[in-house]
Amino acid sequence: MLVIGSRGSQLALWQAHYVQRRLESRGAECRIEVIQTTGDRIADVPLGRVGSKGLFTKEIEDALIDRRIDLAVHSLKDLPTELPRGLTIAATPEREQPNDVMVGRKLRDLGAASRVGTSSLRRTAQLRRYRPDLLVESIRGNLDTRLRKLEEGHYDAIVLAAAGLRRLGLKDKIAEVLEPEVMCPAVGQGALAIETREVGPGYEACALLDHPWTRLCVTAERAVLGALGGGCQIPMGAFSSISGSEMQVTGVVVAPDGSSLIREQVAGDCTHPTKLGRQVGELLIARGALQMIGPTLSGLRDYEV
Repeated sequence: MLVIGSRGSQLALWQAHYVQRRLESRGAECRIEVIQTTGDRIADVPLGRVGSKGLFTKEIEDALIDRRIDLAVHSLKDLPTELPRGLTIAATPEREQPNDVMVGRKLRDLGAASRVGTSSLRRTAQLRRYRPDLLVESIRGNLDTRLRKLEEGHYDAIVLAAAGLRRLGLKDKIAEVLEPEVMCPAVGQGALAIETREVGPGYEACALLDHPWTRLCVTAERAVLGALGGGCQIPMGAFSSISGSEMQVTGVVVAPDGSSLIREQVAGDCTHPTKLGRQVGELLIARGALQMIGPTLSGLRDYEV
């Protein structure tokens, strides 16, 4: 019996059940164990003020290390680039749409001083860059809570990940899909990470669920983040795509107040994703990215739904 560790939110459980079905279709027996994380316990605090690495993963990773669970299902964007010793990403299943989306109103239809809700430093900075006339306000809670706050009129629009809405059958809530040129996605957005111990039944069962093209793209994106400090959650995004055998990697770093933005892009052989991602990160650093985001490098959390 394989034990799958997961957070208890509706979206996290959808992801865990998805992996459970995939494993059971291959003959494995599984059950899900819900684990509450630090991030789940501090739902009334803006996450940008918490300053904790692995806010939504540490307790689950501890359960893996202690052998209380055999595998963990995460949103890949929640995982720091450096994993605890002895743990690995056994598989990244096929990625869902990686874009951010507007819910409630299209971005161009929002009037000056409209209230837009997001919990993300990355989204906040890019919104302030693209639409400095908007009032970008913090919003906490799971997907249902955020949608309810929008419907109750606390916000004129909110920004969410397309993947979560699509997975929960809520794609009709999407008012506009934001292209990466407007809102560069978070590293690994739309992808799942199945984390296991480096050896054992969990790894052996889950490795078969890996999607090679997804793995290549998210490896490049995580290499961009790694070049910028890895575990630090900062107002930056990265997005990779593959056409034929060529990979294109884009990285964006934005000043927290939106006053400036650096964008770099490289293309090359898709079999060298880490090299391409590091090149993008190094180009961003050469143009002053670390100085631009210096105030956020104390460990601010860029948690997103």
